[in-house]
Amino acid sequence: MKPDFRIRSYEPELLDRPGIPFADIADNMRELDVINTRLGGHRITLKGVQALLRYQVPGTVPHIAEIGCGGGDNLRAIRRWADARGLELRLTGVDYNPECIAYAEGRAGNSGIAFVCSDYRNLRWSDKPDILFSSLFCHHFTDGQLLEQLRWMGAQSRSGFFLNDLHRHPLAWYSIRLLTRLFSKSYMVKADAPLSVLRAFRRAEWAGLLRGAGITRYRCSWQWAFRWLVLVHNHEQ
Repeated sequence: MKPDFRIRSYEPELLDRPGIPFADIADNMRELDVINTRLGGHRITLKGVQALLRYQVPGTVPHIAEIGCGGGDNLRAIRRWADARGLELRLTGVDYNPECIAYAEGRAGNSGIAFVCSDYRNLRWSDKPDILFSSLFCHHFTDGQLLEQLRWMGAQSRSGFFLNDLHRHPLAWYSIRLLTRLFSKSYMVKADAPLSVLRAFRRAEWAGLLRGAGITRYRCSWQWAFRWLVLVHNHEQ
């Protein structure tokens, strides 16, 4: 049956269901890293980082933290970008799944990145991060949960925060459905990637969510391939 793209789906993804073996989740994370690399997801994350780094105080070491970090792939991409430019950054990944944190800490490429096992809402920063962000995280939540999350990110970041997430669009759904059927070896990716698109957002929905969270100054820009980059700078800091 053809999906109804006019409204967000709340059908739970396999990733959000209990009882999935972690070996399957790890396969899912490895394939998502490949997808993010080849379809430009990491490039969008770097755009968000660069936009907010402009507001940093010269001579300080920026602290960038990701909620819902999974295996740390986004943070690794940020560090590669920073190392190539001689930039010193402090990087932290937060995830509530202890197996994801253990997996991230065990990856040799993640050495030097701090990982914290916690529900982001329970974090008590001794020093707030300069930049908070999430990537492919927001669509896992209801609108009500997202309002809480947006308020939290604004309150818990010094310079601001950004979100890198999917655009709900028929072409995005048909494309990722075909690509994962042809190339994916992960049953989770084959099931969840198209469903993620159905759980994703349109521009007007982002506008409503941000307005509901009391955020009036933001930039929501469409990015290839079928992503939104939502950028919020904390002007009053």
